[in-house]
Amino acid sequence: MSTQILTVSSEGQISLPASIRKLLAINSGDKLVAYTSGDVIMLKTLKLPSAEEFEASLDEAQKWAESVGYHEGDVNDIVKSVRKKKQI
Repeated sequence: MSTQILTVSSEGQISLPASIRKLLAINSGDKLVAYTSGDVIMLKTLKLPSAEEFEASLDEAQKWAESVGYHEGDVNDIVKSVRKKKQI
């Protein structure tokens, strides 16, 4: 694991050192996700799937849903039940 000290600019920005960008293949325009817990900030690269990867994942999800007996019409009911659980 690599440790580096970063400085926050007056605009609230930080710069990732070139060594970290190179190690993680982070390029200009790439997206990062920031997670916080207490006083800890964790950054993770966000790699969006290609259209082909997304379609393959969707096909896999549809096959799974069919295998457990879900139908397209069940989606709204499932979403509503999950949202109710989160509100409690």
